[in-house]
Amino acid sequence: MAGQADGVVLKITVAMSHDTFAENQRRCSLADDDQAWLFGYGSLIYLVDFPYLDSRPASIRGWSRRFWQGSHDHRGTPAHPGRVVTLIEDAEAVCGGVAFLVEAPVFRQLDQREKNGYLRVETEMTFADGSQASGLTYLATPENEAWLGPASELEIARHICGARGPSGENTDYLLDLAHSLRALELDDPHVFAIEAHIRDLQRA
Repeated sequence: MAGQADGVVLKITVAMSHDTFAENQRRCSLADDDQAWLFGYGSLIYLVDFPYLDSRPASIRGWSRRFWQGSHDHRGTPAHPGRVVTLIEDAEAVCGGVAFLVEAPVFRQLDQREKNGYLRVETEMTFADGSQASGLTYLATPENEAWLGPASELEIARHICGARGPSGENTDYLLDLAHSLRALELDDPHVFAIEAHIRDLQRA
């Protein structure tokens, strides 16, 4: 796969293992004294367990957030993976999130956290004040072994309700993300529709 959309530059030509730690360390080396912006659009928005120098609301253009990636190590297990978000090319979309300025050594911790199928790739991001900067984000594509792919939002909600892993219930991931997006005053119909289905399933 080779792709580019207004911000994220991605080139993948072979199937990827669901463990991408070594690949990220190999292909995205930074000097120890470097700093880089990291764009978070999923759990990185609300579960900030890494040191950073600055954080700002930000967005990237040409991509949508989707619950199409499997989680074997955080919100599910190898036998019963959960569902977590990745980015899908969508020419008209703007995906909002949070940018963190981090020092290069922090990416070793982040590569370990995001190793279940995600590659660290370059992106152009726009901050809330309209200024722009180059940075990095983590992106999972259909070429990785943990990919689950599209499903209806009701099917995704049912899947999420039945999954849990070492980091907790898959439902908590979804509900915490929805809460955080609202706190940032961001609209995400996909996330909010799944949230509504989960609330209905929980009431039932």
